Amino acid sequence: MKEGEYNTFDMKKLLLTLLTFSILFAVNAQIKTPPMSPSATISQNLGLTNVSINYSRPAMKGRAIFGSLVPFDKVWRTGANKITSITFDAPIKINGAELKAGSYGIYTIPGKESWKIIINRDADQWGANEYDKLQDVISFEVQPLELDYLQEYLTIEFTEFTPTKAEVMISWEKTGVKFPIEHDVKSQIMAEISEKTAKSDVTTETLFSSADYYFQNDYNLPQALTWANKVVEKEQEYWTYQLVARIAAKMNNCAVALPNAEKSMKLAKEAGDDAYIKLNEYVFALCGK
Repeated sequence: MKEGEYNTFDMKKLLLTLLTFSILFAVNAQIKTPPMSPSATISQNLGLTNVSINYSRPAMKGRAIFGSLVPFDKVWRTGANKITSITFDAPIKINGAELKAGSYGIYTIPGKESWKIIINRDADQWGANEYDKLQDVISFEVQPLELDYLQEYLTIEFTEFTPTKAEVMISWEKTGVKFPIEHDVKSQIMAEISEKTAKSDVTTETLFSSADYYFQNDYNLPQALTWANKVVEKEQEYWTYQLVARIAAKMNNCAVALPNAEKSMKLAKEAGDDAYIKLNEYVFALCGK
């Protein structure tokens, strides 16, 4: 080989080596950064089920959102990346309509005067381009709310919570919308109480919890008092006396409420249970003592 000439094989070898180093450098030089629209999951026990919502949280970054980045009157994935989804393991009601247990997608159609909330069978769609109206389970209109603060990141949360119902609140920029979700378990609980309290070997735990449920829900207080008295017959504790006392007090039957509250108070003070001491003080106040 003459001076200044390159061997073809050596040249190919050199190029392959440089390419390999370039690839390794590029891989090793990658810098991990937080995602632009981080994913989030909110979860809430509601009634006797658990409700989870999965979504991605885009930021405003100085941009106008509704009517601009998110156009009015067009289907939106309600977030970024994969469509927002909701999952529950028992039948629930959304805006009064009952849905079977499972996972669903949440699409929305934002508007100036109203929004449409869409619950769709497809919970795994990426974006809204493949939205299929035939997969809708329910849809309904809600009125947007003007927030008195600026919501930089899209936020979905449970608000106005009670043990069996809540509002799902979606907020971003200066706009919020919400819709009700509920797991109505009263009929289920009442059926279970009826079945278990009718058994000949009914436990004091069942009688106690049944009486307390009736008390909490202002349902058939005479029956609740009967069960509570049966509990006291078997277990003379400050919490059993107090159950009788608070049910009787709610019935304005202070002749029964006061002696049971007094027995409960004595034992509660001996046990140092401040919560039951206050409960008994409340019964005394109701009965004018």
